[in-house]
Amino acid sequence: MRSSSTKTSDTASGDAGVKHRHFMDQALRLGIRGQGATGSNPAVGCVIVSADGVVVGSGWTQSGGRPHAETEALDEAGSAARDGTAYVTLEPCSHTGKTAPCADALVKAGLKSVFFALLDPDPRVAGRGAEKLRQAGIKVHEGLMRDEAFRVNAGFLSRVSGGLPHVTLKLAVSKNGFMRTPDGEPPWITGVLSRNIGHMLRATHDAIVTGRGTLETDDPSLDCRLPGLVDSSPLPVVMSRSGYFPVASKLAQRAATHTVVLACESEGADADAHDAELCTFDNLSPQAVLENLAARGINRVLLECGPQLAAAFLEEACVDDIALFEAPHEVAMSGESDISRMGLASAELNRCFDCLDRKFFGTDRFSLWRRKDEKQRLAEIGEG
Repeated sequence: MRSSSTKTSDTASGDAGVKHRHFMDQALRLGIRGQGATGSNPAVGCVIVSADGVVVGSGWTQSGGRPHAETEALDEAGSAARDGTAYVTLEPCSHTGKTAPCADALVKAGLKSVFFALLDPDPRVAGRGAEKLRQAGIKVHEGLMRDEAFRVNAGFLSRVSGGLPHVTLKLAVSKNGFMRTPDGEPPWITGVLSRNIGHMLRATHDAIVTGRGTLETDDPSLDCRLPGLVDSSPLPVVMSRSGYFPVASKLAQRAATHTVVLACESEGADADAHDAELCTFDNLSPQAVLENLAARGINRVLLECGPQLAAAFLEEACVDDIALFEAPHEVAMSGESDISRMGLASAELNRCFDCLDRKFFGTDRFSLWRRKDEKQRLAEIGEG
């Protein structure tokens, strides 16, 4: 028996459309919980709704990428899933890897219909999961809250379809556009709440990249220091052409017990990496480093660096999102601001990026920006 297949519009009207969006929104929120923790797998969320409209199961992709969201939700739902509906943020997988296909599990559970937001571009799936469901007589609906789902799994989709992870540039600046304070003053520009949100960003990314300049001036540890999230710290990556990596630095000490990557050019390959993993390039560039990270299965990269390296990433169009924290006060610095040096003064920022969100964290103003060509990339991935 072959079921019908429909593409679901986000503009669907009436109570049914509102209901479907409500459940998919729940699934998307669940999927976000897995960001930065699923390895090379996507961060998927799933909600199972019984035949009488009650949520009976929910789940998200677990640490390391398994178990998958669908099996987590089905385990919770049990027999109540029969004749119900599943809402999944990405097409259920159809291949056997370390676990059985999620499409098979949904069929076995006796579901009547499945809504999923995005087709999976992984060539092992790429429509096969949806076809398995259809062949089993399940009504399949594609595309519900597609744009929102793309934002949640932009890293996985970008890596699988384009060979590069999704990059977020995190910036904390003063009112007059500087990322640093004068010598002798406290180094913090933004408040405690903004800094805690910055640590949350670290926890939801797979890798964090910085440069030699930041290593020298700030001596960062690049870990997540929020209670309960220390184990969610991203992979630290230091870009240094010469291989500069002082033994007294916090990252050199951290390298004794955790993986730290030191990316340098070939002539710096004999540098003392102090237990860090040495990764050499003929020409060290943002593109080259990101390609290397994608090959490791890294989906989401957080860029925490100075204006020079940030400008290099921006010039190579290697920044997808900007998380901008702006303090309400100026700092006593002169000359061209760091924001201007990066080409991110107000006019330039608005020309190249769309603002997705604005809010306040204490007295600091936060805004999230996404590259303007992201909609075109979405179309290419979603229709591919």
